[in-house]
Amino acid sequence: MVVRYQKTIAQLHALVDDQVVPGVSYTIFDGEEKTEEVFGASQLQPTTQPLWQGALYDVASLTKVVGTTTVMMQLVQDGKLSVDDEICRYLPTFGDERVTIRHLMTHTSGITGYIPNRNQLRPDQLTQALLGLHVGEDFNQRVKYADIGFIYLGWIIEHFYHRPVQQVIQEAVLTPLGMDQSTFQPIAAQCVPTEIQPQRGLIRGSTHDPKGYILGEHCGCAGLFSSLSDLTRFGQAMVTDNLAGILTNETMDHLFVDQTPMPGYHGRSFGWRVLPTCDNQPHMVIYHTGYTGTWMILDRQTKQGFIMLSNRVHPSANNPEFIERRHQLVQTYLQEK
Repeated sequence: MVVRYQKTIAQLHALVDDQVVPGVSYTIFDGEEKTEEVFGASQLQPTTQPLWQGALYDVASLTKVVGTTTVMMQLVQDGKLSVDDEICRYLPTFGDERVTIRHLMTHTSGITGYIPNRNQLRPDQLTQALLGLHVGEDFNQRVKYADIGFIYLGWIIEHFYHRPVQQVIQEAVLTPLGMDQSTFQPIAAQCVPTEIQPQRGLIRGSTHDPKGYILGEHCGCAGLFSSLSDLTRFGQAMVTDNLAGILTNETMDHLFVDQTPMPGYHGRSFGWRVLPTCDNQPHMVIYHTGYTGTWMILDRQTKQGFIMLSNRVHPSANNPEFIERRHQLVQTYLQEK
């Protein structure tokens, strides 16, 4: 299998060789067969430290799909709610009756607005400010990726469970799947660091996302720390047995098609991005990234997947080259798979 993905693997190594990221942990799998490597450094500053097998990464927005999306789809398949329910039914403080759960899950809600001193607010102040945002001209017109929708979805989950969303994700997803290394409260020494910031110093073992840092266990858009082996377990379960039966076959079918409310193809399913494959039998794969330097691509039809973890925001988040390299890597993988 290594021969099959040699261009993809060469580009992954080039990320480290060219100092785009400190280190890389990846798995490429075809069913039960897999190739995985861990190489490079875990950190470059204040001292260079080697990367190790089993390291925990701040997976950032992979929290959205591993955790929040999975729990929301459980609620849908259990008949607790519909994706076309208005969100003000569950979040009455939010006043616009046009926005539905579908809009939140496909990033088509158009919710926007500026929050002064956002990163200095207390949790209650930030919650109030986020619920006070308004719907702009992008509503139901185009996909505009944003965290706010999944923060709202986390609070909708809390409406049903009466517990913080991150506790629900732990109980409803991580524990049943045996993702024993994954956690929202990691031991710092087990984590690769992310950014060095003036206010927070070297961030290690707490979420890099500023909104997630303030909201803590009430944040559904970020905050999960996970290992390569746990995310491989998740990915293989997604493409082989409907997440070990957590989701139904029908629910899984819905995740692999465009679910945006506008006519035509816009590349967004519930939570996930959907991409067409490059092979002789074109079909959709699901894909998501994390700001910190992570991504996951899963193909249910061929039972293949690609999980890549890095801390590309270390020592600085100012790393535009990573975004271009990521796009190239995804295209190379889709061509080679």
